[in-house]
Amino acid sequence: MKKYLYIAASLLGTITMQAQDRPMPKQGPAPSINIKKPVTFVLENGLKVLVVENNKLPRVSYNLTLDNTPFAEGSKKGVTDLVSSMIGNATESISKDKFNEEIDFLGASINFYESGASANGLSRYSARILELLADGALNPLFTQEDFDAERAKLIEGLKADEKSASAIAGRVQNVLTYGKEHYNGEFTSEETLKNVTLQDVINHYNTYFVPANAYLVVIGDVKTKDVKKKVQQLFGADVWKTASAPNLTYNDPTDLQYSQINFVDVPNAVQSEIAMINLSKLKMTDKDYFAAILANQILGGGGEGRLFLNLREKHGWTYGSYSNLGASKYISKFSSTASVRNAVTDSAVVEIFNELRKIRTDLVSEEDLKNAKAKYIGNFVMQIEKPATIARYALNIRTLGLPEDFYENYVKNINAVTPVDVRNAAKKYFLEDNTRVVIVGKAADVLPGLDAMSAKEKMPIFYFDKYGSKVDKPVVKKDIPAGVTAQSVVKNYIDAVGGEKALKAVKTILVTSKGTIQGQSLDMVSKISNKGMLTSNITMGGMSMMKQVIGDKSGYQTVQGQKKAIEGEELVKEKKDAVPFVELSFLSDKTIVLSGIESLNGQDAYAVQVGTAKYFYDVKTGLRVASENETGEGAQKRKTMTYYADYVEVKGVKFPYKTTMDVGIPLEFITQDVKINEGVTDKDFE
Repeated sequence: MKKYLYIAASLLGTITMQAQDRPMPKQGPAPSINIKKPVTFVLENGLKVLVVENNKLPRVSYNLTLDNTPFAEGSKKGVTDLVSSMIGNATESISKDKFNEEIDFLGASINFYESGASANGLSRYSARILELLADGALNPLFTQEDFDAERAKLIEGLKADEKSASAIAGRVQNVLTYGKEHYNGEFTSEETLKNVTLQDVINHYNTYFVPANAYLVVIGDVKTKDVKKKVQQLFGADVWKTASAPNLTYNDPTDLQYSQINFVDVPNAVQSEIAMINLSKLKMTDKDYFAAILANQILGGGGEGRLFLNLREKHGWTYGSYSNLGASKYISKFSSTASVRNAVTDSAVVEIFNELRKIRTDLVSEEDLKNAKAKYIGNFVMQIEKPATIARYALNIRTLGLPEDFYENYVKNINAVTPVDVRNAAKKYFLEDNTRVVIVGKAADVLPGLDAMSAKEKMPIFYFDKYGSKVDKPVVKKDIPAGVTAQSVVKNYIDAVGGEKALKAVKTILVTSKGTIQGQSLDMVSKISNKGMLTSNITMGGMSMMKQVIGDKSGYQTVQGQKKAIEGEELVKEKKDAVPFVELSFLSDKTIVLSGIESLNGQDAYAVQVGTAKYFYDVKTGLRVASENETGEGAQKRKTMTYYADYVEVKGVKFPYKTTMDVGIPLEFITQDVKINEGVTDKDFE
């Protein structure tokens, strides 16, 4: 019953996988940078307007940005998310459907959010596009019905992330780095969302969606005089009343006095999320800004970064390891991150520290620096022709206090950086002795190695829950009751689902299920025979996305029309698992091991190791609640967890009707029907 979930995991990869690293452009002569300056004017209400005429293409783009100071939302965290999701859905004069219909008719794109709006389309419709943007932004219709629907969606999204190690890691990293009371450290929860009312959304919009700190950037095939007239009509003080948003201030958090490990136990985690963090006060106006971003590029800016080359290419521990250096007028952070197999978590931390020490103490080679410069310059040159880039640059100059010629001198300043500059920047911004190492992973697998590393490196470990609150050290080894063995656990499971006689009477199973992936509905039909044969077909909208067939003497897998044979040892392994109840074979298997008692979703479960796979059985009910399987090789090797729940009895045998696979995001299938010993023939496996 677990095989079709493996197929679904592969399907997720097929749908979502994108190349993370692009070929690095070759270095050539320094290009001449000519970025057209905007014509600027300010309305009476404080709105700053920047217009860049560009008639190369018959298109226009608008970007409205509210440059308000950041603020904490406290017990009503999530109100900004609700404003973003509700604004632009409808206006006081146009219904949601008619609004969207007209946007589609114009072939335009318009987006709204709590801190502004953006739009683009053909310049022939420029006036109407701006009218729609202004109407959606300045005259939103906030209704109770829309509020209830959007809040329910946000809560549902939070529930989906509840068991996601990556989502937990992102939340805890910010909580511990900035503090729960800081605007960067607070997080949205179901509780805070339920504190928010429709009136809170309206009050927030009226308070913060105001023109004093607003910028409207217009780029494209337009005439400045026409834009000025239209903007005055749509955004003038008689329409958008003069007002300023609150200007709140916060004390900046501070770095740790000494490096330490902050560990969060997530029992279902199949890999560890590692982030090594210190605060950053780097600003784009700083003299060492260009040296700092090049240091980050060399350390972990992409597939040629040292972290990637070390952790992935050299050791094969991860899909990728990267670093990121924040540069803002407000406090931000520097982080080095990786998602690694549980077994190598401590080793990965050691190697990331090694790379940090190296770039802080040793001069980078001329070759490494040249390559980093080439990538930055190449990307910069490729981007400067895009309207969105020009808009962002024009806005940065105004909001970040950059010199007017900042981007004209960008390439020159990049090329002026020396190896000594890189080392000095690394020493300043990449801390070694004040690093917060946040690790989210499975304590039972990870803590033994971390404890040993902690003792060796004299780096203490502190423990936190998934919301960033301090807790006691997790208990990773629980005593197995006397007389309990791997075989007795398996026997209890067999008895719990119907008994050995009933299970052996099951010759074939036909299962139909429904699931969703990234908002798309999936249908799945699986057929399994006790002869070691299986067929599973996943369809989306009636089209086969993935099919796997394990027959008597051969097998294959087809992914979106691409067929691959399954043969040799792989076929032998697939046939062994392609049975209705794999536990029947465990009864006589003397190699299986009861590895311990582990906590899954707050319940204790016996863990039975079978080769590279592990099966979990609830201590109280005996039912199988999860399985862990290893796939791939080398850097592609990873473990996937599958969870089973909602057992339903069919002809005297219990089957899990809810199956969830953790493949980066929760992938849930709900069984619609199970047929025993009917609807399946040997021809299904050809």
